[in-house]
Amino acid sequence: MLFALSFCACVSVMILISHSQKTIDSNRRLGHYGSMILSVNPENPQKRLITRVCEVLEQGGLIAYPTDTFYGIGCDLMNKKGIQLIHKLKNRPLKQPFSILCDSLKEISRYAKVSNYAYKTMKRCLPGPYTFVLDATQLVPKIMLTKRKTIGIRVPDSAICLAIVKTLGRPIISTSAGKDEPYAIEEAFAPYLGLVVDGGPINPEPSSVISLIGDVPEVIRKGKGDVSLFL
Repeated sequence: MLFALSFCACVSVMILISHSQKTIDSNRRLGHYGSMILSVNPENPQKRLITRVCEVLEQGGLIAYPTDTFYGIGCDLMNKKGIQLIHKLKNRPLKQPFSILCDSLKEISRYAKVSNYAYKTMKRCLPGPYTFVLDATQLVPKIMLTKRKTIGIRVPDSAICLAIVKTLGRPIISTSAGKDEPYAIEEAFAPYLGLVVDGGPINPEPSSVISLIGDVPEVIRKGKGDVSLFL
């Protein structure tokens, strides 16, 4: 009888240890074990680190990351729960969707309707600190569309951003973290984030927003990108 109780106790401890180890391993994969800050070379991003970032995104996690205009928060474009969580985090209505990051004009053409004029215009400006508003294609989730079924799209001049999107194989959401330093972002949003990608200091300034719906450009917001091309 004593042997049976001891055996059961040992089994229970082994199960508990196994479960705890799985939890720790899971937290490590999602960046929740210890510091979630991941330092990445902004000029030549390490492939293994970018792969780790994409693993978090593929599992539905949120990341903070550097762009050419600010530190942003984002998730996989195709993860509805992640998008809803970012709206909650930013206290922003679902009727006000975020912009997305692509890695090339070719990828933009998959998610937006691009006229010849729009293509030539974006080719001159991208990668760069611009957000272009275009009519969306059916590949864009409805939760990301405005009432007019348009989408804001960026190709930032950031090696880290481009590497993440290219490795993931699809766009990511882009919204400002509202903080300029990785540790401040971790402190403010740790319960929500899987990883904070540290790409060094950034002088925050919003992108210029240009509507290219039709063949007459409209400057919606003046930002870091030179808008004299569109005036």
